[in-house]
Amino acid sequence: MKVIERLTARGHPNIMATHPTTLEITKELSLTKNGDCIVAVAATKGLQDFSKSFRRACMNVDSRILLELFASGMVERVSGRGSNLLTLADSEDIVVRKSSYVTDRTLMIEADKAAADLSRQLTRELQLPSTLIHIRLTAQI
Repeated sequence: MKVIERLTARGHPNIMATHPTTLEITKELSLTKNGDCIVAVAATKGLQDFSKSFRRACMNVDSRILLELFASGMVERVSGRGSNLLTLADSEDIVVRKSSYVTDRTLMIEADKAAADLSRQLTRELQLPSTLIHIRLTAQI
């Protein structure tokens, strides 16, 4: 079974994308430089907004999850896995983790990239408020 979710977000001047273990997308409109894991703001969806079928697929220990960020003609892919411990209960944030740590904000664990691993060329584009980011999430069991 394969389920896809799509959303959009925006860039922000304070995007640092330097966190070594997490990556975050948020519905929040503003951002301080302390949010070094955040790579996109003003997202059109949080975890709670995803379809039941997508959420169900993610909440399976056998699921593989792919996050694709499309911006300014570039694409970055981050893959990880789901877990039966996921709740996907947060209404504002989507967090990708390299670790197996789970909170209500977690979309995937054991990811192959965090914010610091993104292309620096892409990160510069993500720092522009005019950058529109298309995000495709694929969960497959």
